[in-house]
Amino acid sequence: MRFNFLRQAAVVISLPVIFSSCATIFGKSSYPFRISTDPAGAEVSVTNKKGKEIFKGASPANITLKSGAGYFSRSEYQVKISSTGYAEQVIPVNFKMNGWYFGNILLGGVIGMLIIDPISGAMWKLETADINATLVKTNSAALAVPTLNIIDIKDVPENRKADLIKIK
Repeated sequence: MRFNFLRQAAVVISLPVIFSSCATIFGKSSYPFRISTDPAGAEVSVTNKKGKEIFKGASPANITLKSGAGYFSRSEYQVKISSTGYAEQVIPVNFKMNGWYFGNILLGGVIGMLIIDPISGAMWKLETADINATLVKTNSAALAVPTLNIIDIKDVPENRKADLIKIK
């Protein structure tokens, strides 16, 4: 009876190890991500690689980003930061291969390497932990749209007439 219990316990303990994989055990499939700006209160928009907006709000912001975007596909995000009087910034957020994924060669085997980690997204990890963006003030004169004014020769000031070029 005691032997049977030990055998059952060994099976129950070993099942999670057999049917899991290294990156899924030691890594994550979602990562916390902080966005802060100077000045604070800037508008923040985060879109995924399909162009779908997954977050819209003001800085500072704490969000959660998924690492996987499908089977063997990593997530990619674009963070757009804007504020009145400041130049807009678009910052990419990328994921890279998680080193624990290669632990499947030793522990997780084929199931972990080809099924569990790619589906869970745990085979990818975040490249940067957060964004600290300093917005640059814009010069309103530089942003002005150039215009073309057509005026009569009689309305041109005398000091500007020397700059005129005759069209033949």
